[in-house]
Amino acid sequence: MNKSRRSSRRRSPSIRSDETLDYKNISLLRRFVSEQGKILSRRMNRLTSKQQRLVAKIFAPLRYCICQIAKKQRR
Repeated sequence: MNKSRRSSRRRSPSIRSDETLDYKNISLLRRFVSEQGKILSRRMNRLTSKQQRLVAKIFAPLRYCICQIAKKQRR
């Protein structure tokens, strides 16, 4: 039987130690969102579960702000 094996090489983390997750760091946050504005899964982002929860916490107020801006532009 030929079972598929995972590669033994370690993937580099998507967040380096010198980077901080913050709502002001737009270039970093763009890596975690799809074109539709949805947060990508942990596997796609290569994040730990703790980091993924932090990303979700950061995006919650941002979505609210974006919705408010979009409402004002429609008027």
